[in-house]
Amino acid sequence: MKKFNIRKVLDGLKEVSSSTPSVQVGPQENHLIQETLQSEHFQLCKTVRHGFPYQPSSMAFDPVQKILAIGTQSGALRLFGRPGVECYCQHESGAAVIQLQFLINEGALVSALADDSVHLWNLRQKRPAILHSLKFNRERITFCHLPFQSKWLYIGTERGNIHIVNVESFMLSGYVIMWNKAIELSSKAHPGPVVHISDNPMDEGKLIIGFESGIVVLWDLKSKKADYRYTYDEAIHSVAWHHEGKQFICSHSDGTLTIWNIRGQGKPIQTITPHDPFIIFSGGLSYDTVGRRPCLTVMHGKSTAVLEMDYPIVDFLTLCETPYPNDFQEPYAVVVLLEKDLVVIDLAQNGYPIFENPYPLTIHESPVTCCEYFADCSVDLIPALYSVGSRQKRQGYSKKEWPISGGNWGQGIQSYPEIIITGHADGTVKFWDASAIMLQVLYKLKTAKIFDRNRSKEDKGSTEVSDEDPFAIQIMAWCPESRMLCVAGVSANVIIYRFSKLEVTTEVVQLLEVRMQYELNDIESPDGGGEQTSALPTPGASPQTSGPPSHPSTSSNNSDGGNIPCLKVRSTPLKQSPGYQVDLVVQLVWVSGEPPQQITSLAVNSSYGLVVFGNSNGLAVVDYIQKTVVLNLGTVELYGSNDPYQRQPRSPRKTRQPSGGLCDINEGSATSEDRCKSPTSAKMSRKLSLPTELKPDLVLLSVCPPRGANPLDHRDNSFSRSRSSSVTSIDKEAREAISSFHFCETFARKGDSTLTPCLYVGTSLGTVLVLALTLPPAGEQRQLQPVILSPAGMLVRLKGSILRMAFIDSTGSQLPSAYEPWYEPNVTADGEEREKVRKRRPVSVSPSTSQDLNESQYAVVCSEKQAKVIALPSQTCIYKHSITETSFILRADVVQMNQGMCVACFCANGHIMTLSVPGLRPLMDVNYLPLTDMRIARTFCFTNLGQAMYLCSPTEIQRITYSQDTCENLQEMLGELFTPVETPEAPNRGFFKGLFGGGAQSLDREELFGEVAAGRASRSLAQHMPGPGGIEGMKGAASGVVGDLARARIALDERGQKLGELEERTAAMMASADSFSKHAHEMMLKCKDKKWYQF
Repeated sequence: MKKFNIRKVLDGLKEVSSSTPSVQVGPQENHLIQETLQSEHFQLCKTVRHGFPYQPSSMAFDPVQKILAIGTQSGALRLFGRPGVECYCQHESGAAVIQLQFLINEGALVSALADDSVHLWNLRQKRPAILHSLKFNRERITFCHLPFQSKWLYIGTERGNIHIVNVESFMLSGYVIMWNKAIELSSKAHPGPVVHISDNPMDEGKLIIGFESGIVVLWDLKSKKADYRYTYDEAIHSVAWHHEGKQFICSHSDGTLTIWNIRGQGKPIQTITPHDPFIIFSGGLSYDTVGRRPCLTVMHGKSTAVLEMDYPIVDFLTLCETPYPNDFQEPYAVVVLLEKDLVVIDLAQNGYPIFENPYPLTIHESPVTCCEYFADCSVDLIPALYSVGSRQKRQGYSKKEWPISGGNWGQGIQSYPEIIITGHADGTVKFWDASAIMLQVLYKLKTAKIFDRNRSKEDKGSTEVSDEDPFAIQIMAWCPESRMLCVAGVSANVIIYRFSKLEVTTEVVQLLEVRMQYELNDIESPDGGGEQTSALPTPGASPQTSGPPSHPSTSSNNSDGGNIPCLKVRSTPLKQSPGYQVDLVVQLVWVSGEPPQQITSLAVNSSYGLVVFGNSNGLAVVDYIQKTVVLNLGTVELYGSNDPYQRQPRSPRKTRQPSGGLCDINEGSATSEDRCKSPTSAKMSRKLSLPTELKPDLVLLSVCPPRGANPLDHRDNSFSRSRSSSVTSIDKEAREAISSFHFCETFARKGDSTLTPCLYVGTSLGTVLVLALTLPPAGEQRQLQPVILSPAGMLVRLKGSILRMAFIDSTGSQLPSAYEPWYEPNVTADGEEREKVRKRRPVSVSPSTSQDLNESQYAVVCSEKQAKVIALPSQTCIYKHSITETSFILRADVVQMNQGMCVACFCANGHIMTLSVPGLRPLMDVNYLPLTDMRIARTFCFTNLGQAMYLCSPTEIQRITYSQDTCENLQEMLGELFTPVETPEAPNRGFFKGLFGGGAQSLDREELFGEVAAGRASRSLAQHMPGPGGIEGMKGAASGVVGDLARARIALDERGQKLGELEERTAAMMASADSFSKHAHEMMLKCKDKKWYQF
């Protein structure tokens, strides 16, 4: 039995009780690293939102500015100009946007919401803002119409009435069209809500009103009475005018279209006259038809084209060059807003091809399951990915330019490259260029193609483990310098990819099968030594590779009859295009009828040629150069003789109760209580959990059923939480998952004087363990001699699961992991030549022998609850900080800012925090966003230079910054939506039309609707609210987080800009006044002596 060490217990108690922020421990004078980061370097604000607007509900287009607006069911507004010019705004109420109307070429937009409010947006600023709002109290808004170049907005209501609003002042006119005046006096039934309002293109004084019941009324605004009424016995969905103003067309719920002459009110004319250029409609089948497919029909002359869509149609618009409704309407394109896509069809080309969409709207092609974000990466990465990705483009698009081309780009002040990688439920991995607040897809990798999709039915477990998404990506590890990529899937597989610019055909996909099983046998555990590093069976796990590594699964006939992988690697040759090509597949297999545990952590190091992954059973290290498993250890064996839990690796039945009691006392409140309060990273970290779109059952496979706790709770996507109080410590520790890894060259053991390549391992119980690596020499020997890993003991323990580890040197700079530069793997070059390229990054070694006086390195470790800084090689904790007591951290990253290093954390209670390194001083703490969705937890990531991102909806990426520099420069970086453009000239009326009065009739609306003629509307009908308007609209930049100083600065900037413009205008006016006075003086001198008859 182990000796009882009272000092350790006291140390443990001291550690538990000291939760005061930034406790400094140990002698400080040796650790004086100058910290350059201060709290004024930090400020949090949203930068830009990318992706398809989630749950779209309405759409509008400005044909002069060429800007598209899309409203959503959550009250969001997305504005799109030319590729790279997009903008996101949000209505505070969050009510659905039911209609949008541009004030064409005015830089303004009207939005009508489901909560019966109407808003006027100013688009002449980079962050659009609401100028006015009007909230209806007694009536529900159903339809709005704003005629071109008019300031009077018609609003139709559910009661069938029409109110009129002045868009300049947002005041209601006293002029109201009441439903009972509009319909026949003899009609007893209510006509239903207003579904359409529009004025006759040739006569602004005539308004067509469509009621849901099928009644259409032509209303004379001047005489305030109905001229004609048209009735049809099917409900109306929409109405459209012919540009000559003599006919209109209605669509009905039974799939029919009726065309009416305005003077023939009896019944519709069904004929389509030859000069009708286009009729475009969606649907065309009765609403009760079974199996309706979403489609758009384009009728042009005698031809009819039915275009089938992938998703239901929300709305569509035709794009015409002219903004005038009475001009000849020749649509050149139709924009179709689908539930999950935006399609623009070219109507000018035969076959109606679609335009290639330049916006990043395909983020959600398959649900996103995980993300990684890399800022300030190597400049050659984006061109390399783009060159292989450009070959994946589809053909057959329209040859014309994208028609939505308004706005101007901002100034690209941020010059560094940024890459976002998204992993998806169908096994695809997408690389995105995210530089300069834009987003563009670079390259798409399909990981599923290396597996057989038609798995045989007799495959054991194909029902339990198979899911709709067996290929879903769970974790990604990428080394940007060597371009090595590793992905771990939900089916307990790891795929290792190399990047190549050449096409290659792989005859056999190389496969390694690994058994990871947690067993506590009767055999005594060997003391941590060399034999654990070989591929011999050890008490905790037995690494087995199935025969020759290059051969597909052969181990299924093992004695236990259960060595079955969850997915079958394909056995036929695989053609691999330029880009990421599979190098090795590692597959965890079923053991003794038990499915493998999901992979919870993953890391790759290109310099050492190693990939390491862990789960709740232990970890495995794979040498991808030799294609072998170098180490396969249970978590318990990593501790060796230093196991803090006093676990005995013998049969649990013999010492069940005593060890349970011991352990519970030993753990104390440091872990067990916290573990009960907050989910581990297994539940919430983006690394460990499954997307909400996937079934949680995959994560919930129990580790060891004979001793297992209660069936795991489906609401908790965690495999380390649900234990009943009676479960013993052995059960608890059996579930100690590996939560993070870090490769580094450091001092492996206490008091070491030389640097050794090491692997740091963090567990879900807050322990950091060290494995020392012994690597064979580079060159030919690297292919032949084994890599040896030996456990070097425990470094430190923290509260909560370990999330992130990093190393800094004595100057406070981050020590990057060693890496190998990228080389082309498919060139059969001279081996020696290649080895010259494959070199490790040198790491500086402190010459000081007296380590007490000069620590050479510091390890920064962050868990779900706290952060610690440990001096190496003395292994003394010099700083610690309790980040949260009541909540837990979902994501933590050690990041490089312009001014220095910091730890950035995102907490489950919505706070985003940064801490200085190494002193762990709190620099920023902002209550940014309550965790409403597992998706945010799964996709949130920080990166260098103050950038961060997460998925704010299933289809959209929200990018934020926590850097003061970026917040200050954001105004310049954002694109401009409004650009001054001349409004096209009105169509020429022609000589005869002018002579005989056949042209368009204008109307003085002011005379009809103004306060003098119409009076004021009832005050109780609607409430006017002035919006935050111009400069205050900038608050949107940070959702109320930006400080008053920043707002004042923006205001001053804008004021300065306006004053500058005013100065220029004044100067121009003075110059023109000068020249005018000169000319006048000259004229006066000329004319002074002339008599009147000489003129």
